[in-house]
Formats: sequence, C-alpha cells, structure tokens
Amino acid sequence: MRVERPLRVVLAEDSVLLRDGLVGLLERCGHEVVAAVGDAEALITAVGEHTPDVVVTDVRMPPGFQDEGLHAAVRLRGERSTLPVLVLSQYVQRRYAAELLDSGDGTGVGYLLKDRVGQVEEFVEALGKVADGGTVVDPEVVRQLLRRRRDPLERLTPREREVLALIAEGRSNGAIARELVVSEAAVGKHISGILTKLDLPPADETHRRVLAVLAYLRA
Repeated sequence: MRVERPLRVVLAEDSVLLRDGLVGLLERCGHEVVAAVGDAEALITAVGEHTPDVVVTDVRMPPGFQDEGLHAAVRLRGERSTLPVLVLSQYVQRRYAAELLDSGDGTGVGYLLKDRVGQVEEFVEALGKVADGGTVVDPEVVRQLLRRRRDPLERLTPREREVLALIAEGRSNGAIARELVVSEAAVGKHISGILTKLDLPPADETHRRVLAVLAYLRA
C-alpha cells in the first residue's frame, strides 16, 4: 500500500533484521527513511541532522538494553515538543506508555507492540496518525490495562469505558461512532462524561483526548 503523504522517517532499532525489514516496509509504502540507526545516541544525532517528520524507535537499545530508546525519545520531545514519535515495544509496559505520552506537548505520540508491525495497514495508519499529531496506543495495551487496573475508572459506565478504550487506540469521534453504531453527538456526550468523571479540565479537542488517554494509562 502507498500513502497520500510521504514522510521522512528516522528509524532506531538495534536488531539489524527488523531494522532492514522496517526500512523496506516504509519505503514500499512511499516513505523515505532518512536514517536507520542501532542505538539511542545515534538516534539523537540523526534527528538533529535530518529533522524528520516522524521518529520510529524501539524501547530497549544498546548499551544497557533497558529503556534507552524511550529516554532518547522523551529527551528529543523535550527539545522539540511537537516531534512525532512512534515507540515500538516487545512487551506491554504501562510505565513506558505513560512516560511517552507525558513528553513534549502531549500530541504526536504512539506506543505499539512490535507484533503490530506485521499488520502492515494498521502499522502504517498508526504512523500517519502520529505524524499528524494524533495519539495511538496499541489495542493490546488498552485491553491489559482494562483487565488489571480498573479502580480509577469505576465511576465510568461500561459504554464510557468502551469509548475511552477506542480513544486510547487513536480513533476519531466518527470512527468511534461507527464502531459502536451510535451518533457522533452521542460519542461527544460520552467523552464529556468521561472528562467530568475523571476530573479532567476543559481543553481543545485534541488536548482533551490526550488528557483522557493519560488518565487511562495512569489508572
């Protein structure tokens, strides 16, 4: 598949096999990989040199294979708050997702499991959403968070939980309405209810969705 808007991408992944595979995938979809690196310091250098449209990075990278990639992404967004970053992780790490979403101005971030890369259309769609300032959280992360930590969400109705889960996946109001077979006005009402029950302040449409996702991940 090809995309409407080609993106200049800096890719950071220590596995040569996966890195080469991602480069090929992105280029086949019409994007330009301006740099493909294998460690966090090289990622920071590459972003400074190329000023990409979006960064795609692994969480665990040399030298410690802990969370160097994530910390590099957070550092980069501290220097350029609107830099879109899509982080790939092998496992569900709630703390990593929350830390990423807290970075920069809270927009243009994504947290996906590496298994999602194999679902090409979903991966490419997520990349485009992040590059356009959206927030995308892997559906599996959402499901596990719902199963494990529901206490702060107890005030939400089952339908509001559904809406919040879909927001966390990066769905628009229209997409949520289609998924739940309700009107967009009903979705807007549910979102207002969520914000009220989670004690979130009023904000513009983009930022209020980010606040809701952050509250969800911190639960």
